[in-house]
Amino acid sequence: MSRRKELIPQPRSAFIRVKCPSCGDEQVVFSHPATLVKCHICGEVLVEPTGGKGKFNCEIMEVLG
Repeated sequence: MSRRKELIPQPRSAFIRVKCPSCGDEQVVFSHPATLVKCHICGEVLVEPTGGKGKFNCEIMEVLG
């Protein structure tokens, strides 16, 4: 069934748990970010906005929800 004909549309975005490649810290980020997402501990860029789904520069641990 095409996305347009779904009775109850589901969102294409999600929250994602990622792991920083430098320090190993885990944090939850949005899959479609509007700004750069940096690590809280070391400041390395984890996700870059691309106008849609973000470019992930880190390991994806799990998709939440």
